[in-house]
Amino acid sequence: MSMAATYRLGTRLFWRDKTMLFGSVVTPVGLAVGMPALMRHVQPDGVVSATAMFQSAIALLLAITAFMNVAVALSSRRDQLVLKRLRATSLTDAQILLGQVASTATQTVAMIVVSMLAVRWLAGVPLPADPLLFAGAVVAGSFVLSLLGAAYTAAISRAELAAAYTTPVFLVAGVAAGAMGPIPLPDWLRPVLDLLPTSAVVNAVRTGDALGLTLNMAAWTAVGLVALRLWFRWEPRRS
Repeated sequence: MSMAATYRLGTRLFWRDKTMLFGSVVTPVGLAVGMPALMRHVQPDGVVSATAMFQSAIALLLAITAFMNVAVALSSRRDQLVLKRLRATSLTDAQILLGQVASTATQTVAMIVVSMLAVRWLAGVPLPADPLLFAGAVVAGSFVLSLLGAAYTAAISRAELAAAYTTPVFLVAGVAAGAMGPIPLPDWLRPVLDLLPTSAVVNAVRTGDALGLTLNMAAWTAVGLVALRLWFRWEPRRS
């Protein structure tokens, strides 16, 4: 048994869970496609507004399909003692976690690509001017948000609370990227929100800032790995 086995397990469990499919696929893709399509038809500068909205919506896809998805999945498997049983096999801790993170990241990349093609067809949003940079930003963002979602499970006391605990992250990511519309923010808060990994991905897609993206992803990867090492729990808390 290897990391590929946990990758396949995570993928199979994800696509079999109808509730998770609605929350992690239908909802974010609907937002990422529906909002740009709406902007295309209600704004005078239709294509420009639709393009800006889709770029902002990438933050929502990352927050829901990557971060929230893996946090909910791992919290549930922890409480069901699935993680404990996996740990009793020949798999290492790193293989178990990286298999799940890689599975979630792959699904997130696929959702973003599907959304990009859909808004191209429905709203006339142009394809990325730099496909390599776009692909790198999406892949890096998907992996980092999945890694951070796995680390965030340390803060989730029970699987039933996972959705509630991760919702603030989704809201903050959406506001920071502008996906919630023009919300007035204090001057001191904008630089803080720009440090979020979702903001870095959206900024790289918009401006082509590869260096800023690289530094941001490296820093958040280190944060995620350290948090996993120090605080990740393999078993539910005992009352």
